[in-house]
Amino acid sequence: MLSIFRRLMKNENGATAIEYTLIASLIAVAAITAMSTVGGKITNTLTAVSNNLN
Repeated sequence: MLSIFRRLMKNENGATAIEYTLIASLIAVAAITAMSTVGGKITNTLTAVSNNLN
């Protein structure tokens, strides 16, 4: 595994691949955070609607 990482660091295409991987990871973390926040708000809204219907 370490030898693969070393080869990627020597090769400029490998460095670009690592950069794209980091960007994709940051986007994924932001998306998960946003979905959690929106999911919680939707749950609260649907709970309020359910309580008003009862």
